[in-house]
Amino acid sequence: MAGRLIYLIGPSGSGKDSLLDAARTQLAERRCRIVRRVITRSAEAVGEAAQGVSPEQFAQMQAQGAFALSWQANGLAYGIPREIDEWLAAGDDVLVNGSRGHLPQTRERYPEVLAVLLTVDPAVLRQRLLARGRESLVEIDQRLARNARFSERLLSDDPGVHVLDNSGALEHTVERLLACLDEPAACA
Repeated sequence: MAGRLIYLIGPSGSGKDSLLDAARTQLAERRCRIVRRVITRSAEAVGEAAQGVSPEQFAQMQAQGAFALSWQANGLAYGIPREIDEWLAAGDDVLVNGSRGHLPQTRERYPEVLAVLLTVDPAVLRQRLLARGRESLVEIDQRLARNARFSERLLSDDPGVHVLDNSGALEHTVERLLACLDEPAACA
């Protein structure tokens, strides 16, 4: 039996990397592999199990067919290694830290994908973004407004997206993620 692709999406600062790190052991026990993304900025890999490459290296990898999925966002290129197809064929579930904007293309390639949108209360998200110190207050407020519009549009365009709130304790979010994998309706 083929594995299932789990496509975790959400705004920057929603806690996707923290959630994946906290759930890593439990996911492995369930034969769920967490994918190591390829990103064109090594600084982006801080706090994330990602492989940083130059734009030239990324283009070369893409030309050689190294990616099952790839996209551009926020001036960066992201790739998901093609090994995921082997893992899925072997019956393993595969969890990808994906892109909200690339979900339609992912659904085309993997129609049975389980899309999980990680959300967080806007006030909590604002505090997380401030703590990171990567953006000015104006940029953070613009990001929050974009995130709200994007998530609203995504949920109206794709009713198959499951929502997982990460505004509270991370341990609670891990429990809800695992329940969602067992029964997708548990995400709501």
